This record gives sequence, C-alpha cells and structure tokens, in this order.
Amino acid sequence: MSKEKAYKLLALQENISNNKAKELIDRGLVYVGDKKVKIARADIDDDTRFRIEMPQDISIIYEDDLIVAVDKPSFVESYDVEKIMPNLKLLHRLDRETSGVLLLSKDEAFTKEAIEAFKQKKVIKDYVAWVDGIIYEEQEIDVPITTIKKGGAAFSKVDVKNGKPAHTTIKPLEVQGKKSKIDIRIDTGRTHQIRVHLAHAGYPIVGDEKYGSRTKAKRILLHAKRISLLGYDFTSPEPKDIARYK
Repeated sequence: MSKEKAYKLLALQENISNNKAKELIDRGLVYVGDKKVKIARADIDDDTRFRIEMPQDISIIYEDDLIVAVDKPSFVESYDVEKIMPNLKLLHRLDRETSGVLLLSKDEAFTKEAIEAFKQKKVIKDYVAWVDGIIYEEQEIDVPITTIKKGGAAFSKVDVKNGKPAHTTIKPLEVQGKKSKIDIRIDTGRTHQIRVHLAHAGYPIVGDEKYGSRTKAKRILLHAKRISLLGYDFTSPEPKDIARYK
C-alpha cells in the first residue's frame, strides 16, 4: 500500500487546495475515525478516508450598548471571534478547544472597568469538565503557575518558587466508569490554569494530551458555562459532548 502526505490526500479527497487542507489539519478539524490528524505532512495510507468537523456557528447570548456575550464553539480561536465582530474588544479569552461564554466590549471606558474587575478578582468564572479519575468530594487547588511562551504556543506548569498565584475549586457532579464530571471555579486567570491544576491534582481533562490525559477525545472536554462581572451574569448551555460523556 502506498503512502501520501496527509494534507495532499485531504486536498484530493475534498477538492481543495493544499494550503486549505493544511489549515484544516492545523486547526484540529480533521479526523480519521475518532482520531485527530495532528501532522499535516505525516505520511498516511493513500486509501485513508478523512472526516472534517467544522465548528458550529457563533451565537450571541446577550448584547447591549456596552457588552456582547457570545457562545464560542470549540475549535474557534477567541481572537477570530474578535475579528469577525468589528469594533469590539475581547475582555478575556478561552483556549481554542474550550467552548462556552466569551465576552467582548463595545465601549472603551467599560473595557477598562472590566479589565480592572478581572485584575481585582471580582469576576466569577465557572466551568464544567470531564476528567480522568474519580472525584468524590470538593477540593481546592492552590499552587502557583508559570507560563512559557515560544513560537506562538504556550505551556504552563506548577512552579512553587517562581510562579504566580493561582486558585481553583472543583466539585464532583457525576462519575462514569473511571471518569468524573466536575464543576470548576477559578479565582485567577492564569494561562491554562484549569488544565495545569487538574493535571497536577492527578485528574487531567479528558482529551488534554498536552497535560497528561491518556484518554482520546475529539477535543479537550472543558466548557465555560458561566461568567459574572459588573452586574452582568451570563450562562452557556452544556454542549452534547459535555452534557453526556459517551
């Protein structure tokens, strides 16, 4: 059986350009069965059949003269949401594979006020996730985090000596086999905080291979379900892959 570069084979199958095929693979949208194709230039059997899973449309949860709350699908960059909504400014960001509530501001003065609220830890941020391992009781994870940024990518780790303070509270919701569904609240907003803290506690998020999960999934099973700031309170319903694990 002969081999072909993954992006070239995808381009042929979908009748798209090589560059478009590379982009789809790099964005994490291309699968063979339940496995994500991670390397566009990987050699792959030429009879392989791909599946492309495009993100859902971005829906607006709420909008007024100051703020817009959107329901961000997984596999959409926060900055891409900002780009398609002209004259709006992101107030925070979610990782590409994380779904849920994302806030943008329409007003410069409101933006400054909101950013200050984040700095002063006056913002409530609640998430829900499926993790490896069994969690029976509420736990607090209070260990500092350091983030290393290189080549446009970020990696965070627990660093007791030099890290910045980070606090996460988790509560069990459901246990299914050796997986747990949990509520998460963060008082700080370090890069990849939830992912790093849960991995450190021995409960990596399902699908988060970067931080130690051995369970394959179509994406990292983390959803930003609620955010509250400056008198506003927004929620996002759980998508199907979060509401029910397989």
